Formats: sequence, C-alpha cells, structure tokens
Amino acid sequence: VLFPVIPAVPALLAAVCAGMFSRIYRRGQRQARVPFRQIVKDFQETQLDPGHVPAITVFRVYINVLTSISILAVDFPQYPRRYAKAETYGTGAMDLGVGAFVFGNALVCPEVRQKPGVTQPRFSHLARQLFSVWPLVLLGAGRLLSVKSIGYHEHTSEYGVHWNFFFTLAAVRLAASLLLAVFPKNKSWLVAVSLAVLYQLTLSTTSLRSFVLHGSDGSDTRVGFLNANREGLVSLLGYLAIYMASVQVGLWLLERRSSVRGWTEALWFLLLTVLVLFVLLHISQARVEPVSRRMANLSYCLWVLAHCLTLFICFLATDLALVFMKLLVKGSTVPCCWNVVKPPHTSKQQEREAVPAGGEAKLPHSCLISAINKNQLLFFLLANVMTGAVNILIDTIHSRAAFTLCILHLYMFFNCFIMYILHAKNIVLKFW
Repeated sequence: VLFPVIPAVPALLAAVCAGMFSRIYRRGQRQARVPFRQIVKDFQETQLDPGHVPAITVFRVYINVLTSISILAVDFPQYPRRYAKAETYGTGAMDLGVGAFVFGNALVCPEVRQKPGVTQPRFSHLARQLFSVWPLVLLGAGRLLSVKSIGYHEHTSEYGVHWNFFFTLAAVRLAASLLLAVFPKNKSWLVAVSLAVLYQLTLSTTSLRSFVLHGSDGSDTRVGFLNANREGLVSLLGYLAIYMASVQVGLWLLERRSSVRGWTEALWFLLLTVLVLFVLLHISQARVEPVSRRMANLSYCLWVLAHCLTLFICFLATDLALVFMKLLVKGSTVPCCWNVVKPPHTSKQQEREAVPAGGEAKLPHSCLISAINKNQLLFFLLANVMTGAVNILIDTIHSRAAFTLCILHLYMFFNCFIMYILHAKNIVLKFW
C-alpha cells in the first residue's frame, strides 16, 4: 500500500533530523557562544563506554522486527513481490533477513564476547553451544510438526520438505563453534573466505548445483532425506561462511575504542570495507553466478555481508549523531544510545558526579529496543506462532488493503506489547 512512498521516507527523516539539529545548535549557540569547530573538536575527544556498542543491539532488534513483519505481510496480496524471497536467483528484503539473522547471531556469539586474556579449554564453547542450541532444535521440530499437522502452506524450495531456518541456525552455530575451536578466532575471516570460495567452486564445477535445483534424478524428486531437504542441507556451507565472516566483524567491533575519534575512524574503515564488498559482489555476479539464497552461493554471501554492514554503518552513524546532540543539550538522555563516560574538559571529580559507578548503565530504559532485546528469541517465536494463527483464522490472499493494514498493526502491537510487559517486569525468559 505504502510501497510508492517508501523510498522517500529515509530522505524525509534525514531532512527532519537536519532541521531539528539546526534548531538545537542555534539555541545552544545563543547560550554558549562556542565556535562550531571547537564543538566538533570536543565531540571527537568525548570518551564513550568501551564495553558496549549500542549499534549491535539496534541492528539485531531491527532485523528481528523486520523479519517478524515480513513473515506475515508476505501472505497478503498488498506486499510487494520484490520484497519476498526469490525462488532461485534474485534478491528481496526477506532474502536479506535470513542472512542478516545469521550475521546478527555471530556478532554476539560466545567466542566474540570472550574477554581478551581469558583462557578456556579449546572445546568449551562447543560444549556450551550444544546446550544453548536446543531451543532452536525444539522450535524447528515444533514448526515442522505444526506445519505438517494443520496442512499449512509452505514452499519446499526454500529449505526442503522437513528442514527450516531454526535447524539451519542451530547447525551453523554448532559447526562454527567447532571451526573456532580448531582455528584461531582472529583468523575466522580466512576460514570464511576459504569456505565460500571452495563451496562456489564445488557448485560451479560439479553436479551439486543441479542436485540442489533439480534433485538427484533431474526431475525435482523429493524421495529420500537428502533429496527432500537438499536446499537446507547444502546451503549450510554458505551460511557458515557468513557466520565466520561475521565473527571477525564482531571481534573487530568489540576492540577497545574509548573515544568518538576512534569510532569515527572505524566508521570510515567500515565504509571502505563495504565499497570493496560491493565491487566483489559485482564481479561475482558478472563472472561467476547471480545471487541465490536457495543455494547461499558466493554472491549471496557477499550480498548479505555488504548490506548488513551498510545497515550497521547507518546505526553507528546515528549513535554518534545522538552523542553529538547529547553534548549540545546538557543533561539529556537517549535510551539505547552510548553512555558518555567522560565529556570533554571534565575533571575527575566532575566525571564521578556525572556518571556514578554503574549509574547510567543500570537505569531502566523504557524503549522498545531494550524490551525486544531482552527476549529476542521469544519475540521471534511469538511472531511465528501469531503468523500461523492469523493465516488459519483469516483468508489473507483475498484481504483488502485497509483490512491488511489493521491486521498487521494489531499483530505487531500485540507482539511488542508482550515484550514491553516482560521488560517492565524485568522478566527474561531464557533458561538455557
């Protein structure tokens, strides 16, 4: 319904934010009379909380919300088909959502969060993953049983007859922990490149591509476990490459940077990385093979990484802009944004008064990002259950635009309201 105006929304938001910034800056200028160059210099010297990167949380929540909206919206005729998953080759918003989920999981995996200098047994993280992935296996089995029992419509070309994304995520996390136990985690990008290139060579030089697209007999047979679930099983290699590359990104992001200047330099490095990835993507699509989520080929891996980093850059730049606004408006607080540990020209006594020990970090944030972040897996599970319920109760295919918008708004309001109630009561449903 809103598809024609969606491309104009980012530009409109940018214009509104620029207007607000100009107004705030002029008001601050009348009070402080500080040159703009000095303000920028003070901004670059501002000390931030080095142990927390808000953009990572925002990215993961955003992908979760985007996916939750899309899995129901795609069942309505008003949803633009170009946003839906491509059948074999091509790209859409939902194709990105699958890869971005893997990317977001890798950013906060145990290997990334392990503190520098802390030594653990080599296979300790693998043992922990064996315990932590059982909810994903359980959810995958529950989805399989429910879909088959009620005859819910499904596209077997996505993952196969019995496979689903929960199984993919569980298998990728286990395989990645095994690889990270064998290879140094700071070399995970080399493992990712090796996996993606070798997998693409196998697709291009053997009959593996034909097997994925047409089955072992060439007539799209689904007889036998491998034939029935060939898309889900074979694409694991591509998703594993994305995961390993994302581990390297997570390790780099969590390197100690305590100033705005350090994060500004990191932002420029990320922009250069994205530029290189898009160049490689163009070459891969022109010379090797177009993007295919169904096979999770090399082009798909490059496409996911490039777009995920682009989105992350937007969130990181927004966070830095919010820190800048905090300096202009003294005493302001922004939920889910960086904590300013030490403003410029601040004495040690003023620093202790401004940020008491554990003070700002422990203030409850009544924002939706914090609420969903506390129970991300529950939010995604609730969205899947609600999607199934809506499809059972409503004829989505023949719904009109106004009715579709009402259903989608009620669906998201209910999901978010549950998360907000749990957040307000400080309930975290995670027992693994």
